[in-house]
Amino acid sequence: MTPDEYCQEKAAASGSSFYYSFLFLPERQRRAITALYAFCREVDDIVDETSEPGVARMKLAWWRTEIDKVFDARPNHPVARALAPAVEEFGLTRQYFLDILHGMELDLDHEGFANADELANYCYYAAAAVGLLSIEIFGYKEPTTRTYAVEMGTALQLVNIIRDVREDARRGRIYLPVDEMDAHGVRPDDLLSAPTSAALRRVLDAQAERARQHYRHALDVLAAHDRPAQRTGLIMGRIYMTLLEEIERDGFRVLEHRVALTPLRKLWIAWRCAREERRHARRRGP
Repeated sequence: MTPDEYCQEKAAASGSSFYYSFLFLPERQRRAITALYAFCREVDDIVDETSEPGVARMKLAWWRTEIDKVFDARPNHPVARALAPAVEEFGLTRQYFLDILHGMELDLDHEGFANADELANYCYYAAAAVGLLSIEIFGYKEPTTRTYAVEMGTALQLVNIIRDVREDARRGRIYLPVDEMDAHGVRPDDLLSAPTSAALRRVLDAQAERARQHYRHALDVLAAHDRPAQRTGLIMGRIYMTLLEEIERDGFRVLEHRVALTPLRKLWIAWRCAREERRHARRRGP
């Protein structure tokens, strides 16, 4: 199995919404973004699947060394070997990879977030850094597109946090701001069992509104002539905002069950969004 095949299998097996947004990319960009996604899956799995925190830290430290090898053109891991040509071709920034690894370490050391500012800081490392690497692969001209990447990444991470409240709480990780939980009388133990209380729904609704604000800001700052290149991120945003709508329509009952979109619906959203972006591009002209 080649490094690219390994990454493709890793991406497809995850069932993630990201996979569907990659389908509309040219081959060279698709290979690069798939390698980036596979890297994110590899390091995320370390945090989620390694029971001993000390072992997880050792594995993340190994990946820091491997990233150095990627930039020195001598990597060992299949994902790192797939990343190496992407780093060279698209001029990917080393620090963003290190930021992603720092985000994984924040999960290992997780003790909660006092307020929305601490949550936003976490979202940068957990998701926005990935967005900043992604836009380098997709291509852009305007500096504001970097702001778009941070805002879109933050919006997607907040939707993840809402969807995964139950699973995260069982791992001892609570990403909801403590001050907002306290204000509504929500205790950490309330996240471990159904039903979802009215108080918790109010906290989740606040996160949903925060996600929508970041999403709207992302769209507002994205320059029109950078939009076609950023189509993959726009598809991803549309899928996640549709998921958020489903969670809201279900009454934020995230402790009762996991809300998800079917693969067919994700593909439909991706195709429809891609078609709309092509129409917008034609109307704007060259």
